[in-house]
Amino acid sequence: MSSILIKQGRIIDPARGIDGVGDVLIRDGKVVADVAGADLNGVEVLDASGKIVTPGLIDMHVHFREPGMEEEETIASGAEAAVAGGFTTVACMPNTAPALDSEAHMNFVLREAKVAGLAEVLPVGAITAGRKGQEMAEMANMARGGAVAFSDDGTSVPSAAVLKQAMLYAKMLDKPILEHCDEPTLAEGGVMNESFVSTTLGLPGIPAEAEEIIVARDIYLAKLTGAHLHVQHISTRGSVDLIRRAKEAGIRVTAEVCPHHLALTHDNLKSFDPVYKVAPPLRAREDVDACIDALADGTIDVIASDHAPHLREEKELELAYAPCGLIGLETTVGVLFTELLDKGRVTLNRLIEAMTCAPDKILKLNRGTLADGVVGNVTIIDPEMKWMVDPAKFKSKSANCPWAGQELKGRVCATVVAGRIVFRLP
Repeated sequence: MSSILIKQGRIIDPARGIDGVGDVLIRDGKVVADVAGADLNGVEVLDASGKIVTPGLIDMHVHFREPGMEEEETIASGAEAAVAGGFTTVACMPNTAPALDSEAHMNFVLREAKVAGLAEVLPVGAITAGRKGQEMAEMANMARGGAVAFSDDGTSVPSAAVLKQAMLYAKMLDKPILEHCDEPTLAEGGVMNESFVSTTLGLPGIPAEAEEIIVARDIYLAKLTGAHLHVQHISTRGSVDLIRRAKEAGIRVTAEVCPHHLALTHDNLKSFDPVYKVAPPLRAREDVDACIDALADGTIDVIASDHAPHLREEKELELAYAPCGLIGLETTVGVLFTELLDKGRVTLNRLIEAMTCAPDKILKLNRGTLADGVVGNVTIIDPEMKWMVDPAKFKSKSANCPWAGQELKGRVCATVVAGRIVFRLP
């Protein structure tokens, strides 16, 4: 296996508190700490001058649609989109057809990812059989097959009793429960945030309480069981407050937020464009500001894309009939640098932490650092590069991107997985 020397980049490794210019050497797929004492004969050199060098970015919430909806995304195309966006490791959700709810399904995801040979694609197993919410799936078998966590993402587990039992099993298996928090009877039929804006547009709304009721319920269950609860795609000020208080009380809870919930608001729905229809919905400015502040102070641990591909003909339906979701793997870095870093809302080190060592710690991967002997996953970012978003040039099979035609600042220029350069800008 060849060796790579990444020279004179600004190395940001929050796991070790490192932020400074230096070199990173990868040999035999692993990071070598002692660059000065290493034999550099025959080493491939990547000049990272003026660039940011980080541990490979980790996205713990993506949808790759395989099996069952391969026309929208496959594990291979999703992995290609991941590395183009700087993500070397991703965790794919189980809301496929059929749902990823068995050891065989875990093996399938890992096998297809290995064949693709790009990003590490790690499976998240369903909490309940078929994601139907009625009885637990075979969690121990899925853990044996490589599941890194459990989720019924797309829906909450409706039964508190079933979720309590699942949390007890997850605690025994030392895996987190990833919960999509959405009370279905409050959210049913809604297409956007319930607010004055939804009323003036004549669109059915989803109240913030639909999210917050389940967040509160699940926090109580985490307290009861001692399990690790991870709340997916936080979107409201009330949810932020609940997470903050739970952490202060010592409950094992972490949370993530998506770039679109940090950069867009329900005002975008004034266009009636289904590209802005997501779950949970885009919220009011005060909710967005609360999420940004919570990300900045660490109350929200992780940034995750919730990459959700859909066919063009699906997303061009009326709002009531269009599916929720947008693609985000290839725009996450640009959106965060443009909307948060450039505007001084969140520091660079905090952004990198939220996409490296924070998700790594939750999923227990040993990937979120450039420490000696760790797998050589590296992301190189040009923080000053301006680029136009053109989904037609994306690696994803889908194009439901709200930033199409817009200019972003900050772009991934190279991605290294286990010592191999798997993406490089032309």
